[in-house]
Amino acid sequence: MAILWDDILLSLELWLKLIKKPQPYVNPNLDPVLLVPGVGGSILKAVDDENGTEERVWVRILSADSMFRTKLWSRFDPATGKTVSMDPKTSITVPEDRFGLYAIDVLDPDMVIGRECVYYFHDMIVEMIRWGFQEGKTLFGFGYDFRQSNRLPETLDRLAAKLESVYNAAGGKKINIISHSMGGLLVKCFMCLHSDIFEKYVQNWIAISAPFQGAPGYCNSSLLSGMSFVEGWEQNFFISKWSMHQLLVECPSLYELMGCPDFNWENIPVLELWREKHDSDGKHDSNEKPHVILESYHPEDSIEIIKESLANNKINYDGKELPLPFNMDILKWANETRKILSGAKLPSQVKFYNIYGIGLETPHTVCYGSGEKPVLDLQQLRYFQAKYIFVDGDGTVPAESAKADGLKAEARVGVPGEHRGILCERHVFRILKHWLKAGDSDPYYNPVNDYVILPTEFEMEEHRENDLDVASLKGEWEIISHDQDEYSNSANKISLSAECVSHEGANQSCTNTHPGILVHSRNNGEQHLQLNELTISVDA
Repeated sequence: MAILWDDILLSLELWLKLIKKPQPYVNPNLDPVLLVPGVGGSILKAVDDENGTEERVWVRILSADSMFRTKLWSRFDPATGKTVSMDPKTSITVPEDRFGLYAIDVLDPDMVIGRECVYYFHDMIVEMIRWGFQEGKTLFGFGYDFRQSNRLPETLDRLAAKLESVYNAAGGKKINIISHSMGGLLVKCFMCLHSDIFEKYVQNWIAISAPFQGAPGYCNSSLLSGMSFVEGWEQNFFISKWSMHQLLVECPSLYELMGCPDFNWENIPVLELWREKHDSDGKHDSNEKPHVILESYHPEDSIEIIKESLANNKINYDGKELPLPFNMDILKWANETRKILSGAKLPSQVKFYNIYGIGLETPHTVCYGSGEKPVLDLQQLRYFQAKYIFVDGDGTVPAESAKADGLKAEARVGVPGEHRGILCERHVFRILKHWLKAGDSDPYYNPVNDYVILPTEFEMEEHRENDLDVASLKGEWEIISHDQDEYSNSANKISLSAECVSHEGANQSCTNTHPGILVHSRNNGEQHLQLNELTISVDA
């Protein structure tokens, strides 16, 4: 009986092998794409320099906080511009599996339940494979140590090598770079410092949600009171706000994300504090209620407040208490990075596109304290709950900052969406498909307004009137909104019609179009728009 069962299993195994799995569609004519993530968007591994063993330290759930403090806490070296892990036996690396895509796809591959929360480029990768892109042939990723400066030579050298390898793997085709968030600053730094290599290998650069002039509200609150990726009791299973705060104090990339003080902001981002106002001798009558005022500090002035608040900041690492104040060496390095970025010039052979998030309240000005509970000690700021004045953006980067790329852009498109969630927005996918000329990209598609104008009917009539030749042209178009594309079964269409009349004689010509727009509601819920326009031109 046992032998018979083994034969059945063997036959079943052979039968399953004969079933061919459907192969994904591959379009060999596509140009290669390189995906570049932003802060926190790359898997990081800690490698033991003595025995070579490695362990994922970002992102992970189990033992996340202790591993984070042990392996990722770092100190900045002003001689090299690099922040180095405090553990002298550990090196931080980025996995290169799947041609660099593994590190930027799902940030915790071990998660089974709720793994959408650790998706990064995952949805975009899946979508692009649908369009015919192929991993290792036309689709690649570039993960990096996001703690580091965006102009760290080591990172830029790796990017140069990556561009060359992608170019060669794609058979000498130039590359489309799609960057997200801080990845846009990294690409821009590379373009500034290695413009010859950039121009040699890149044909298009598409930046998504890039903080070109910084993310002032996000950075100020992160430096003063830390940042949480999850709130409430769930922090016990991830990285605490305090642990993240101590990393960011020595993180060059965060300093480079601070609001640019030289940018001509429509609304200047400030740091506000409710504080007690004392007499000139610094005292007030104990019998009188203290006078509380709201103080505002512009980007440059706010540095002194941040310095004072972190003056006695310390951490305990490996049994030793180490000072960790606001790092002026990192600020100096970051200011030099901003100077480099401000002089960026797009190579003539490269096209640049910008997608930025809109529609969400985005921190801009940060306020601590209140009229009832003023800030008495700046070093206690981290225990205050920050309050914000919001502007339009993606929840992290103000739209004003993301739009101000300082480059000659082919297009700038605002898309409603959250900072990381925008990477799985269908509107973004439609735009990318159009710009990358992927698959059945529609030449009539308008990325800015996200609709397609399709010509559906034309009628031409000719006759004579008052000894003149009259040509009448009537055209109809359908404007198909985003609800009417391949991702939706909605039938919400808009019809647009126009009429043009032209007159020609022996020595004159005249063109007439009758003005006016008429909107008709139909019983099925559709709207019909009739456009009539009048222009008259006479040539004697």
